[in-house]
Amino acid sequence: MAEGESRPDVPPKIDTSVPHSARIWNYWLGGKDNYPVDAEAGDEFAKTFPGIVDAARGSRYFLARAVRHLAGPAGIRQFLDVGTGLPTVDNTHEIAQSVAPDSRIVYVDNDPLVLVHAQALLTSTPQGATDYIDADVRDPDTIIEAAARTLDFSRPVGLMMLGIMGHIPDDELARSLVGRLLDALPSGSYLTLSDGTDISAARQAAHEKYNSSGAVPYHLRSPEELGHLFDGLELLEPGLVPVTQWRPDHTPFPVTPVTTYGGVGRKT
Repeated sequence: MAEGESRPDVPPKIDTSVPHSARIWNYWLGGKDNYPVDAEAGDEFAKTFPGIVDAARGSRYFLARAVRHLAGPAGIRQFLDVGTGLPTVDNTHEIAQSVAPDSRIVYVDNDPLVLVHAQALLTSTPQGATDYIDADVRDPDTIIEAAARTLDFSRPVGLMMLGIMGHIPDDELARSLVGRLLDALPSGSYLTLSDGTDISAARQAAHEKYNSSGAVPYHLRSPEELGHLFDGLELLEPGLVPVTQWRPDHTPFPVTPVTTYGGVGRKT
């Protein structure tokens, strides 16, 4: 292939000259849906903050534990996963439907590469259903309207927002967007949310480099600021904590400390 010629397998609208957070995340998780520019950015980030790989994996395991709880003891049968990212292993529908086969899941993202892989997300048990919405978290009205094709908003929903609100730097706007999505959900619904925090100087430095690379910036919040996104909800134990410390599976190995915090809150 001649220098500068585009790869035939690269879909239109995907800029492979600039790193993208969803593809970098996929790279850190050991996935294959990324490009050299993403691997380079991911490696550069990890040089400054090596703990990012543990944070990425810890976030994925947090998702799995939270969905298992919601589909299990909490009795949730509907999930709205906003900012889903690229499919890897143990996606929301796979976890939920392994616990409750009749679970219905709607994924939301506005990354063209995620759209290309949406077919992988749309697999489902015969009893359940999955759908994919191409929409931005900044447009909650569109999300709710489209999700209503698959989800019944008169029944509780598990709203999943992992690693997405860092792309909304304004705290007031972030609280408003989360609130507008929750307003459409009935009592008994849950918010599962996680994001990076600013408690590590090394992570702050890594994000400053990343944000100057031309990629869509990611804003770190303090744990206290992140906690305000749960305002009005009943936080489940153990509260807002490093994601590896949220109801960890029993293991003889020590829990790896990370700077990504997460929690699950119930709408009363």
